[in-house]
Amino acid sequence: MPPIIDPEKCDGCAGRKYQICVEHCVTDVFVGSKQGQLPVVAFPEECFHENACVLDCPRNAIKLRIPLQMSVVYK
Repeated sequence: MPPIIDPEKCDGCAGRKYQICVEHCVTDVFVGSKQGQLPVVAFPEECFHENACVLDCPRNAIKLRIPLQMSVVYK
């Protein structure tokens, strides 16, 4: 399941050199996102729930929906 980006919290890393979630995503889920805009989840099926985008987002604008099969691992 893809990451959920809260459009009210996310500013697209405006004023920064790059979008943090785009740069830190190991599987390139956000490929094609433009600087200063809401990140685009281009490849949702590629999200392996590594949590880098959630942990590194300075505005806490990203959440992951953990699939039921994986939820046992996160407890």
